[in-house]
Amino acid sequence: MFDPAINPRVFGNWRHCLAFGFGSGLARFAPGTFGTLVAIPPYVCMAHLPAWIYAVIVFGAFAFGVRVCETVSRDLGARDHGGIVFDEFVGYWTTMFLLPATWSWLLAGFAVFRLFDIWKPGPIGWCDRHVEGGFGIMLDDILAGTCACLVLHGLWIAMGTS
Repeated sequence: MFDPAINPRVFGNWRHCLAFGFGSGLARFAPGTFGTLVAIPPYVCMAHLPAWIYAVIVFGAFAFGVRVCETVSRDLGARDHGGIVFDEFVGYWTTMFLLPATWSWLLAGFAVFRLFDIWKPGPIGWCDRHVEGGFGIMLDDILAGTCACLVLHGLWIAMGTS
């Protein structure tokens, strides 16, 4: 599926390694899904931080990801190479904002984020098709994560969970 020449680049360049989710983006099938799975452990580490620190980290990761994804996509000569999965990391972390770090919420966040990221309804799909560069690579996943976050918070409220 991916060019075997990419593998040495991923592990030989820190930008490529980060953009490819520490190698998870090299998966031959569903690299975005594998990238999202690799985003879970860092989320668990961040989940107990104060909300404002968590938000600053996610915003910083988004801004940093724009630059990294732009550089790597340019290096690879691709608009949005399927192996670039750092955007899935930030999208998942957006999804999980202010949600409990329990197995049920981790899995629900994973499923709902992947649904929005794959389905790309409305403005998510528009941004995916029309916004270029590193900002475009990151933006559709932030939007998918925001939609997933809203759905999960609605579910949490409906369940009466505190």
